Amino acid sequence: MSGLIPKRYTQLVFAFYMAVIMSLLMSAVLVALNTGLQGNYFMRVLRAYIIAMPVGFCCVILVRPLVNKLVALTIKKDPP
Repeated sequence: MSGLIPKRYTQLVFAFYMAVIMSLLMSAVLVALNTGLQGNYFMRVLRAYIIAMPVGFCCVILVRPLVNKLVALTIKKDPP
């Protein structure tokens, strides 16, 4: 099956998926640490996730250029 979204949106789609996954994981961990696993844990995670996902997406978009520069400075270039 071929992709549904044009290739020019690759970076945006990557940022979206990264934000979806990382926001869910971070919400789950932080809710567990702050309020425990008892009670309505999944509803509390969902409430935190609803806030965290859009914030995470914006952060990934905004921080991407800085991260690209840091990676370029960190990774040794192959000799020609």
